[in-house]
Amino acid sequence: MNWLIINVVSWMLFFFGAAFPVLILLKAIGLTGFMKVTRYESYHTFYYRMNPSVKIILGIMVMVVASVTIWWIGAIMTVAILSSYLTLKEGKRKFITGMFLTIMTVIGTTWAFAPYTPYVILQEAFHNSHLTTLWVWPSYFTVMGYQPALTTQGLIYGFQISMRFTAVSLMSLVLVMTSTPSQVLRSLNKVGIPTSLTFSLVVAMRTVPRIFEYIDTSVKIQFMKGLGSNAPSIMRPFYMLAGAFSGIVPVIVFLVRGAKDTAISADTRAFRAYSKRTYMHPMTIGKVDKMALSAVILIILMTVIMVMMGFGKGISYNG
Repeated sequence: MNWLIINVVSWMLFFFGAAFPVLILLKAIGLTGFMKVTRYESYHTFYYRMNPSVKIILGIMVMVVASVTIWWIGAIMTVAILSSYLTLKEGKRKFITGMFLTIMTVIGTTWAFAPYTPYVILQEAFHNSHLTTLWVWPSYFTVMGYQPALTTQGLIYGFQISMRFTAVSLMSLVLVMTSTPSQVLRSLNKVGIPTSLTFSLVVAMRTVPRIFEYIDTSVKIQFMKGLGSNAPSIMRPFYMLAGAFSGIVPVIVFLVRGAKDTAISADTRAFRAYSKRTYMHPMTIGKVDKMALSAVILIILMTVIMVMMGFGKGISYNG
C-alpha cells in the first residue's frame, strides 16, 4: 500500500508541474485574455508615446540586470513592470492577466528546475551540504532525469531562477502591446538590423494574436456543437484543452491563408523594391524617451555597483 501511495502522489506531482500552468492559462486567463496582451491597442499613456527602439533597449537592460544580479532584484523589477501595466489601455484587466502569467511562469520554471537540479549545484548555491528532503521519488523517475528526492533547496533554487524570466517576459509584452508592427520595423531598420530579420519579427507580432484568436474561435465553435456539454464545470479547462488540440488543423489553414494575404500586401506596397526605405513619419526621440534612457543609464550604474558589492552571481543563491 505504501508503494502505491508513493507512486500515485509522485505522478500527481509530476502532472501538477506540467498541467497546472496550462490550467492557469485556460481557466484564469483564457485565450481571449492572452490575445489581449499579445496585440497592439491604441492609447495615450507614456508607453505608447515611447519610441519602440527605447522599449527594446529597456527590455535588453531588464534581461541583463536579471541575469547578472541576485534573484530579489529580478523580483523587484517584476513587481515594478507588472504595476506599470495599470497605465495601459484596460490596465486593470491586463494587470490581472500579467499577474496570472507571472504565476504561471514561476510555477512552470520552478518545477522545471527543482526536480532536475543536481545536489552538488544546490550544495554550492546554498553553501550547505545537508539538503532538506521533502519527497522521495520512485527509483524509475531517474530515467526522466529526476534527482532521487525533491528538496526544499531545489524548490527555492527553481523559484529564484524563475525571477530571471518573469521581468523579461512582462517587458517583452509591453513592446507588443504598445507598438505597432510598422513602428517596430522602422525602429529596427534605423539601427541597422537587416530588413529580412525585422520583417520576420513583424510577421510574428501579427501572427501570434491571430493564432490565439483562431484557437479561441475554434474552441467556441466546438462548445457550440456540444463539446463537454454534460461535463461538470471543473472539467471545462480539460475540454478547452482538447478543443484547442482539435483546432490545430483549421488554425494552420487560416494561418496559411493569412500568410498569402501578407505576401500580397507586401508586394502591392513594393516592399524591398529599393535598398533603402523611405518614411512618412520620422522616428523622433521625445521627452518620454529621454527620461527612459536616463533611467536605463541609472539602472546600469546601480547594477554595476550591486555586482561589485557581491549581489551578483552566476547561479542563484539564498541571499
